[in-house]
Amino acid sequence: MASSANQIVAMVAGEPSGDILAARMLSGLRSMLPDAHLHGIGGSAMAEHGFVADYPMEKLAVRGLFEVLSHYREIKGIRDALRAQLLTERPGVFVGVDAPDFNLDLEIALKEAGIPTAHFISPSIWAWRRNRIKKIARAVSHMLVIFPFEEEIYKKAGIPATYVGHPLAELIPMDADQNAARNKLALEQSARVIAIMPGSRLSEIKYNSDAFIGAAEMLLKRDKHIRFIVPMAGPAQRAYFEKIIGEERIKKCELTIIEGDSHTALAASDAVLVASGTATLEVALFKKPMVISYRMNPASWQLLRLMAYQPWVGLPNIMAREFLVPELLQGRATPHTLASSLWVQLSSDQNRQRLRRRFIDLHHDLMRNTASESAHVVMQLLNNHR
Repeated sequence: MASSANQIVAMVAGEPSGDILAARMLSGLRSMLPDAHLHGIGGSAMAEHGFVADYPMEKLAVRGLFEVLSHYREIKGIRDALRAQLLTERPGVFVGVDAPDFNLDLEIALKEAGIPTAHFISPSIWAWRRNRIKKIARAVSHMLVIFPFEEEIYKKAGIPATYVGHPLAELIPMDADQNAARNKLALEQSARVIAIMPGSRLSEIKYNSDAFIGAAEMLLKRDKHIRFIVPMAGPAQRAYFEKIIGEERIKKCELTIIEGDSHTALAASDAVLVASGTATLEVALFKKPMVISYRMNPASWQLLRLMAYQPWVGLPNIMAREFLVPELLQGRATPHTLASSLWVQLSSDQNRQRLRRRFIDLHHDLMRNTASESAHVVMQLLNNHR
């Protein structure tokens, strides 16, 4: 068992999806270390397990190469201050949760100082920036991976790695209760419901929302009875979305906007328009037809295109190694193309059944006791550091 002197666990999660994943680990770790001090950067889900945020997680939730540059000085200041704090404190272990641009440099400094480092969720080196694995080797004592194909990549590179499954596969039921979800959201049981998910970052909402709602407006011309639900990560995201879209368009589309309950929205839906990211996997685990889309700063988009190694960006397609669901990105993400693709996803029963079978298989592939397995890796690092 780790000594009391080493029962400090520092963590950094940089966005809402990382907060959820880190909280799953903490649910297993807290029972093993009931008196440990858990702190760093995180959100409300981590706080439920006694995690103390030294800095607001929202400061790190910036996406896009040029968007990050505009916030660089503030983000670097936070990282420098946290690094100095942790080098003085010397926690028993540091866990970086995703956010590789922030966490890897921090992990290098801590590991070089003799502090064990775990990284939970591999950067997508199988998709782009493969040379990053050299930096990861310097930064990470142990990599926790959430997709089965990732473990072998790291072991070949000589980096200890453990496949712990994807926490969402445990949290999301194999068969969600659509009727109960619709009752909770006051939606008619017979309605055709589309969930619209433009992203959790403000930059994502900025670039995706107009085209997403434009698609909703076009779909209403085909079927005036379609209902739209828009889950937002929190009040700041909701306020920004409402400002961008405007009260008139929200009323015209009869948008039901909710905060912090995306899983109920997905359970209630018949089809989903979703920004690329972790949310695409959540949609697949709810066995829903979807259209994946994404827009960003044009300069960032051109750079990312040059770095890509594979034709897919959505996690369901990456895992299937084929286009199970449509991806409409950047210039292709127009209201017309989004609406046309969504109509197929909404209307084709054959497509719905095909996707359901594939998504059930995906769900089983990702099922592990993530809380326990990830916590045991952290405990091993703590005990080896005594």
